[in-house]
Amino acid sequence: MPYHNLQSRSLAFAAICQAAYLVDKIANKGLCPDAAAFNASLHSIMRTSGDSPLDIFGGYESLQVGFKSMIEQLDNAGNNRNMQVTKYVIGMIALEKKLSRSSGALNMLGERINQVQRQLAHFDINDDSVLSNLDSIYKDIISNLGPKIQVNGNPASLQQVQTQHKIRALLLAGVRAAVLWRQIGGKRRQLVFSRRAMIHQTKQNLQRV
Repeated sequence: MPYHNLQSRSLAFAAICQAAYLVDKIANKGLCPDAAAFNASLHSIMRTSGDSPLDIFGGYESLQVGFKSMIEQLDNAGNNRNMQVTKYVIGMIALEKKLSRSSGALNMLGERINQVQRQLAHFDINDDSVLSNLDSIYKDIISNLGPKIQVNGNPASLQQVQTQHKIRALLLAGVRAAVLWRQIGGKRRQLVFSRRAMIHQTKQNLQRV
């Protein structure tokens, strides 16, 4: 893939952070704080071809939530790191690593995503039936790879079926972003040794929104 550069990796990592941030907010509030970011994250699951990272995630504006969350997670100057978001990001990356080693799971995932793509001819990405389908994909294929991501939040919100569907759909989107991040050279050690460069690049990306 021709996008092995800091700019592309920063976009993909911001998409992971965006999914994690939205999971945390929905788990605690029961409502999504940014519908456009939510829809962009879910649409990225459907874009499985070799498009550029910017095309996959729908442009800079679609990742605005992710840019802000990524800066909060990596830039500790303001002590703003949300440890729940950090935990979800680490969990998504760990699940992607398991997924990449299972050709059977990858093939099944491709088939199931194709089913959702056909469903989108009749329904919007945030329709209850589509969210239910994405929820099932995560439970059937991703979650079983282990270790499971434990989502913390408001029990009253987490007991709602629709909330559960949204959270698992976002976790699937986060794993999809982690797939791309790895494919274009993303590695966990970069979060330590290239952190300042990633923060600088992401602040530039935020200015492009």
